[in-house]
Amino acid sequence: MLPPFTIVIPAFNEAGRIGGSLRVMLEYLGRVSPESEVIVVNDGSTDATSEIVREGFSTGGPITTRLIEHYPNRGKGAAVRAGLLAATQPIGLFSDADLSTPIDDAPKLIEPITAGEVDIAFGSRALDRRLIGHRQPWRREQGGRVFNLIVRVATGLPFWDTQCGFKAFRLDICRPILEQAKTEGFGFDVELLYLAWRTKIRMREIPVRWNHYEGSKVDFFHDSLRMLGEVIALRSRG
Repeated sequence: MLPPFTIVIPAFNEAGRIGGSLRVMLEYLGRVSPESEVIVVNDGSTDATSEIVREGFSTGGPITTRLIEHYPNRGKGAAVRAGLLAATQPIGLFSDADLSTPIDDAPKLIEPITAGEVDIAFGSRALDRRLIGHRQPWRREQGGRVFNLIVRVATGLPFWDTQCGFKAFRLDICRPILEQAKTEGFGFDVELLYLAWRTKIRMREIPVRWNHYEGSKVDFFHDSLRMLGEVIALRSRG
């Protein structure tokens, strides 16, 4: 059994898969951590995401559930921060809506925080690539590697994968950096880790399973350029 924690799911036009993902999450939590909660932040979706989330929550059993609505779309960073700041449990974990990292990898992140070893534990695809099942298209995968190299050079962060959408936070320690963070787009992961690193919050990069699913909301060229701009802006703020 796991101690209670909060799962935060940012969702933008996820009507095609959010229902299935919620069923998997709620069933898992019902077995291993029934006092946990699930928060979905609907980030200005124009499809039926909200309706499907409400329907999924209606069969949530013992799990506490909440839907937060953002209108208009504010960005994944803003959605994740809103969910984590609204969490009522001591540990908050955010997961992508497609469950690219299976939710039953959650103990890899939750247990080191519960044991008092770290305050942030985050999934990595780079530390053990044997755990990657269905890989991204070659161009996207190589672009991710280049982006993480740029992040390491620009920020001094010693990590190999800052963008995996599976991160857990001890919220009493991490609330100040969540409140301080400004990046609203896909580069928010880098900012949170950078702020934590500068304030000497204990962190650990942990290899997790991962699969690529079609339907990513990241536009390879546009969002990559935007993320680079966010990293540069972060570095210039010192």
